[in-house]
Amino acid sequence: MRQMGLATTSMFYFDFRDRGKQDVCHLLSSILVQLGGSSDKFSEILSTLYQNHDRGSRQPSEDVLMGCLKSMLILPGQGALYLIVDALDECPNSSGYPTSRERVLDAIKSLIKLQLPHVHFCITSRPEIDIRDVLDPLAIYNVSLHDQAGQNQDIVGYIDHFVRFDPRVRRWREEDKQLVIKTLTEKAGGM
Repeated sequence: MRQMGLATTSMFYFDFRDRGKQDVCHLLSSILVQLGGSSDKFSEILSTLYQNHDRGSRQPSEDVLMGCLKSMLILPGQGALYLIVDALDECPNSSGYPTSRERVLDAIKSLIKLQLPHVHFCITSRPEIDIRDVLDPLAIYNVSLHDQAGQNQDIVGYIDHFVRFDPRVRRWREEDKQLVIKTLTEKAGGM
């Protein structure tokens, strides 16, 4: 029997190469499944959702998924919950109204506004304006790595290592290698 009370972590990565990891329903479903495996009470809520949707043969709506997640988050007696959303900027912001990213931002904003003291969020992203407009007013801490010397040194080190040791690139002329290192380092923008 799994019991609540210990810290629980759920992580979702927006992968630009995987369309299945670029929308709010996949974000919410992933969090629900991860939390469902962490306690019996969470599992019961998830099981009810499954039963209410013909044992998984019908896809729940975004609103139903959000309601289920909120039901889990507000359960009393929980330990700390850490919800990590990585690479939010990889969620598309180009088509549809609202865009996939706008829907994700609305969902995250809704969860943060619950102001549950045991629920903590860590959201990583490039500093896209639409993301900052929504999340900056909600953030307790905001850490930017884009202009940090250590971050930039790591990028330079990675590029230099790749250029020096990749079998295809090692054969290049030294001046071409230096140009690649210089250009990529300048254009990296902290990423």
